[in-house]
Amino acid sequence: MSQTVNVHEAKTHFSKLLEQAHQGEEIIVAKAGKPYARLMPLADASKSRRPGRLAGRVGDAFFDQLPDEELDAWNHSGDAT
Repeated sequence: MSQTVNVHEAKTHFSKLLEQAHQGEEIIVAKAGKPYARLMPLADASKSRRPGRLAGRVGDAFFDQLPDEELDAWNHSGDAT
């Protein structure tokens, strides 16, 4: 369930609201009565990312020099035409 607070209340009670969001509650911050922002907990990054969790290796060919035409495509990919 979410809780809606106005900007003034959010500024006054930010630490309390931050703790509530950390505990899993969604806090909607409203400006002039309209939803403006949301405070919510972040996903626990330590559980979702772990180096080396995928099996396999990169072969030696991965480190080979790219052909000139492919290097040109990468080097000029942001150029305006």
